[in-house]
Amino acid sequence: MAKAKKGVEIVQLVCSETGERNYTIRKRAGSPKLSLKKYCPRLRKHTVHNEKKK
Repeated sequence: MAKAKKGVEIVQLVCSETGERNYTIRKRAGSPKLSLKKYCPRLRKHTVHNEKKK
């Protein structure tokens, strides 16, 4: 089994309109929460996605 990297956490990006978890990303622990415009396949348009813990 592979080792987990130190200081890296896995978070999911959740669509603010539908509530679906569409993307999984790795980021440094302790950095501010992300809020990005990403593509939502259900709505078929770009919406704001916010970070949630896994």
